[in-house]
Amino acid sequence: MYYKKYNMKPTLLIPAAGMGSRYGGLKQMAEMGPSGETLMDYSVFDAIRAGFGKVIFIIRKDFETEFVNVFNAKRFANKIEVEYAFQALDKIPSGFSVNPDRLKPWGAGHALLMASELINEPFAVINSDDFYGFESIKIIADHLLSVNQNSNDYCMAAFRLGNTLSETGGVSRAICVTNNKQELMSIYECHKIRKHNDQIIGVDESETEHGFDENTLTSMNIWGFNPSFMKFSNDLFVDFLNKFGMDEKAEFHIPYVIGKLIESGIANVKVKETPSRWFGVTWPQDRDAVVDNIKKKVLNGEYPQNLWSI
Repeated sequence: MYYKKYNMKPTLLIPAAGMGSRYGGLKQMAEMGPSGETLMDYSVFDAIRAGFGKVIFIIRKDFETEFVNVFNAKRFANKIEVEYAFQALDKIPSGFSVNPDRLKPWGAGHALLMASELINEPFAVINSDDFYGFESIKIIADHLLSVNQNSNDYCMAAFRLGNTLSETGGVSRAICVTNNKQELMSIYECHKIRKHNDQIIGVDESETEHGFDENTLTSMNIWGFNPSFMKFSNDLFVDFLNKFGMDEKAEFHIPYVIGKLIESGIANVKVKETPSRWFGVTWPQDRDAVVDNIKKKVLNGEYPQNLWSI
């Protein structure tokens, strides 16, 4: 049997084409660190420390110049290879068309496919506007380097729900259901999750209210995949378009792909709990808390004052 030759170092894939509607702009480019660092800077810095060899940013053509002028190999002190892929509504398989009323992107699952021609090695996928912490990214790197790269053995770094809440407002989270081997069995979305009278509450898709334990494992979209995931995603995107292609708001999310692969028994997804505390900028008011959290990490010696001057 013929196997592709893989780069031993995994790749970090960062979909950054979206514009935060609640944040009000390109929050992925907002400066948060003491020397003007963005949250993506911290993810790339941690990825380099964890052993990643390349980062691919998935962006839109309409802000390519602005983005590439900032996020390039020189910015990262030439410590990691940098490439770009471009997401657009009309970049879909032949035979399908886009609803003329559609304005929203197709989602992170579609963004991932935009980089398929650039990846022949194991890779991680993360959000551009989240702070995951070194431990989380190292968990993914260690898994990718420990499994057969031709296998369908994937992983995710799972956060405790209590470590992912916003003090500003309710948030949406993907709740994980695992078996006794810490393998993902299913994943479902809950919304408006917040603390209320020392309890954590939220609602499911049917607006039914649920209470949650703070240790409930949740996905914050930090995944580790082998190259086989790209082919499965492409096939399932065709299936998705057949079902929802003319829906002006339907999005092709990575958990959708994961769910289908688990149901069919094609893939195995290890759920690996991270001790890190997540933070990010869902709401504009979250920015001050993010800046303060990063400042504390710098003062504690977890990160340098200027990430790229060392």
